[in-house]
Amino acid sequence: MAELRTELDAFPGNAEHTFASKFDNMHVLLWLIKDTCWMLEWRVLGTAMILPTIAVAVLLAARSRHERLFWINLAICFWISANSYWMLCEFFGHEDIKNGAGIPFAFGFLAVAVYYLTPARSR
Repeated sequence: MAELRTELDAFPGNAEHTFASKFDNMHVLLWLIKDTCWMLEWRVLGTAMILPTIAVAVLLAARSRHERLFWINLAICFWISANSYWMLCEFFGHEDIKNGAGIPFAFGFLAVAVYYLTPARSR
């Protein structure tokens, strides 16, 4: 099970999240695939990658709902949603409304602010 440990284990003061599985970063791989499709203008695959990418991010946020890390995972959900909306606007010729992506981006900033401005509970 040692191979499943991540860099989070290196921080001795990190009592709230001492172990993470490889799955905890799966959204990064999916996001990279989605954004690579965006860059290459592969509309079908890029659009198809939205659902699994958001689903993994939401699952990770739900799993961490009782931890302080929830706020970062929630921010990731908002960020991927905003990024996906922006991609779809560009793919399907609606660049005039892509600024709507600012709404989930703003919620992501708020979630990160909660994470950093709320004191960590000591155990």
